[in-house]
Amino acid sequence: MTDVGHDGVDTAAIIAAEDAYQVATYAKLPLALVRGEGCHVWDATGKRYLDLYGGHCVALVGHCHPQLVSAITSQAGKLMFYSNVVYSDVRALAAQRLAALAPAGLGHVFFCNSGTEANETALKMARKHTQRRWVVSMNEGFHGRTLGSLGPTGPESFRDPSYPVPVEHRRVPFGDLPALEEVMGEDVAAVIVEPVLSMGGISVADDAWYQGLRAACDKVGALLIFDEVQTGFGRTGSNFFGEQVGVTPDLITGAKGLAGGFPAGVVFVADALAAAIVPGDHGSTFGGGPLACAAMAAVAELIVEEDLPGKAAQRGKELSHALSLLPGVTSVSGRGLLLGVNLDRPAKPVVTALRERGVLVGGSRLPQQLRLLPPLTLSAAEAALFVDALSRVLAETCSGETREAAS
Repeated sequence: MTDVGHDGVDTAAIIAAEDAYQVATYAKLPLALVRGEGCHVWDATGKRYLDLYGGHCVALVGHCHPQLVSAITSQAGKLMFYSNVVYSDVRALAAQRLAALAPAGLGHVFFCNSGTEANETALKMARKHTQRRWVVSMNEGFHGRTLGSLGPTGPESFRDPSYPVPVEHRRVPFGDLPALEEVMGEDVAAVIVEPVLSMGGISVADDAWYQGLRAACDKVGALLIFDEVQTGFGRTGSNFFGEQVGVTPDLITGAKGLAGGFPAGVVFVADALAAAIVPGDHGSTFGGGPLACAAMAAVAELIVEEDLPGKAAQRGKELSHALSLLPGVTSVSGRGLLLGVNLDRPAKPVVTALRERGVLVGGSRLPQQLRLLPPLTLSAAEAALFVDALSRVLAETCSGETREAAS
């Protein structure tokens, strides 16, 4: 059998090998990516793509940023792993740099391996701290695919009657403060929310809603958890979203772009809450491993050095304005470089047509929305290439071809 890890193996062989041996939990695109640099990726045929999907919001600093690659390879030559039972220089560095990015009062971190693990950790901490069980979340929210995170995840399509997900959850519509206040009581441990909805369809609530969340939690002694797995680390135009609306949560979860592509998750914990946690309350063997910490430390440094939140805010404004002028675009939602491009037609055929033109974008649960999650290093020229490509695709399909293709 041909080793598909060697150069020269074609796309069909790669696809066949994955389909033969990997559990089929994803409906995959018909391409095999083999290389990335900046905001571009290349497939096995050598075709280049402008990547505005970022591997699902992961390539925060761009693909294979030289500083990130150097940090990982350097650490791999020193020590690839030892558990949290010992202290580590690179773990100390990662914790220090990440704490410096966090809002005031959230100066402690817990390292884990993914977004769903971060969310389960935050929920566990909230329940332990409050000695309560109930959690309030949003109908449209997504918090992960493991059992503990499926509890607060809103859309039923992610849950299955076979899965015994925790039952102590109340869900309300995103942005509806009266509905939230109605279910808040002294049995509620926490409210968990994506401050900008993403998979559920990119949407932002009014500033007053976020402030109302904080007040509603304070009123009954519940904790506020911001799931910033996708929105964090500068993507929405600030290090973390709460800075934009004057709200500091008690816990912030992060992953995705946190380590630029290396698996990693983190929970930022309020100082008072951290003080009550003792050894044995929680743990993670691989969380905070040396390679992950080297990657996190490098990304945290790049966020500051390259002012990635500022770039995301500026590029997002420019991109939103340009896109809003295109015929076929009804509106643009989101913040920074987490954008939903809302169309007057089904999005799926547009995603396909863009991919054929060498541009990768995503969809969402809203059938007429394109989802953009590009590297925060996206240049003005690269953004203009996307706008031009989308303009051409929309013009080519405005006769009704797109609608027919989706039916």
